[in-house]
Amino acid sequence: MREARLFTSGLLLVFAAATAVLPGVSLGQPAAGAAGYGGGIWKAAVPPKPMKGEFDSFDPLGVAAGARIKADCSLNWIDPNDGKRYCFSSGTSLEFFLDKPQANIERARAGWRILAAQQP
Repeated sequence: MREARLFTSGLLLVFAAATAVLPGVSLGQPAAGAAGYGGGIWKAAVPPKPMKGEFDSFDPLGVAAGARIKADCSLNWIDPNDGKRYCFSSGTSLEFFLDKPQANIERARAGWRILAAQQP
């Protein structure tokens, strides 16, 4: 019984520490309209200044298709070969990109040249 109390007390301490560090954690009822989630989506870390990516921070897959889809760089990938950052508008876009990153970068570079030539 004593071991169970120690375990429970330890869990309460860990939980209390987590909620102190993560002020967005809610123990109450989910917000109206939320599908079981009261806190929504939150970012683990917000950089002190906005990040900048290749192609003027447009999604590389959008650029490859000839579209300017703005990304805030919260989802990004850094090429280990040259250190360039690529920003994505969605997790789906990032996952698709990572299937063949070098081929997708080449497609985006070709699309970027076309988009740049179209600007007034």
